[in-house]
Amino acid sequence: MWAARRVLSSVYAGQSGLFRNPQHGSLPELELRYLQCTCCWRSRVPVAGFETLNATLSSTNEPCKEDSRTLDACYTSEQRDAILQLLNTATPSELTGIKLLRGRKSLNIVEYRTKNGPFKTLESVVNVPLLKHKSAVVVFNSILNPGKKERKVRIQLAKFIRPEVDKSWLEDATSIVSIVCGTNKLAWAHVDRGMTVLDWQQMDCPNFLRGTYMASAYLHDVSSVVALLPSADFYIIEKPSISVQNTALFPVMAHMRAVEAMLFALLEPKNSSPESNIPPRVLNMMRVAVGRHFGLMVGESRTSGAQTVRQLMTESVTQKLPRINFPQDLLVKYRNSFQMGSRRGGEELCDALLQAVAFYELLGECS
Repeated sequence: MWAARRVLSSVYAGQSGLFRNPQHGSLPELELRYLQCTCCWRSRVPVAGFETLNATLSSTNEPCKEDSRTLDACYTSEQRDAILQLLNTATPSELTGIKLLRGRKSLNIVEYRTKNGPFKTLESVVNVPLLKHKSAVVVFNSILNPGKKERKVRIQLAKFIRPEVDKSWLEDATSIVSIVCGTNKLAWAHVDRGMTVLDWQQMDCPNFLRGTYMASAYLHDVSSVVALLPSADFYIIEKPSISVQNTALFPVMAHMRAVEAMLFALLEPKNSSPESNIPPRVLNMMRVAVGRHFGLMVGESRTSGAQTVRQLMTESVTQKLPRINFPQDLLVKYRNSFQMGSRRGGEELCDALLQAVAFYELLGECS
């Protein structure tokens, strides 16, 4: 069943999660995994233990201790001079020829150096809006190796976003609300362009999959959620991948389509039309595309994203430049919500957050 896939446990089912407090007895042995350290970019550091987040919430954040090098220390003096020379003198049209500097980023560089003067260090480049640490490294390497072909195949925007919308509109968005529908609840995550979580919650919908799909009852539940959604430039609604060949899933498919249609109708501005120059505000994002982005697919099925979300939350308090930033109150609120084997029903919350992260990251990978 589709609903069962959303609550599928990983291979760690039955073990305590990232946020547990150790009880009496020895801790279970855990396989050591690695991630790329965003502080020093080139080194690997072990993934934090399962108690890291709870312990760190009451302590001061510290940068990566394995290597405290700045961006400037990762390049020779000649390379630094070449990068800074180009960034300080190139026109917006010349900057667009550099990888990742198309659209708003090139204008932000010119505006920043006009207001603050020329860049004096590579580390100062990350102060430019929309240029995070990882993006800056890609830009620097592209400047040093302009003729080097990219190994990674670029994903097309239409492969994961529907309907098609001009990429420049999406890049100029200051924030999005990612919405995921479950069998008995709706969850959403409000994330801004700087990869900071502004709002993250879910709401039970008692009329979902009850009786004969009464339109008035469905509308009541969906309208109650829409009334709570924060304002954003775009609303991204998950497009589930339910096979029409499995007749047992027809009721779930009808449920998903009904909720999806109501969300589109309630969130889209009344004056929006295909002929207008205003882009659609409500978009679909393919569930499979998000699953593949985070490596959650097993064949055609998507496994739980709880472990991935726990890792993102831990990185937000243990790394200087995390993949996504969580406010303290949300970390405290959800630090125990995504343990493996938990019956708290947090899969929709996980999926809403992962969809928001994937949206920004896949958008940056589009050619």
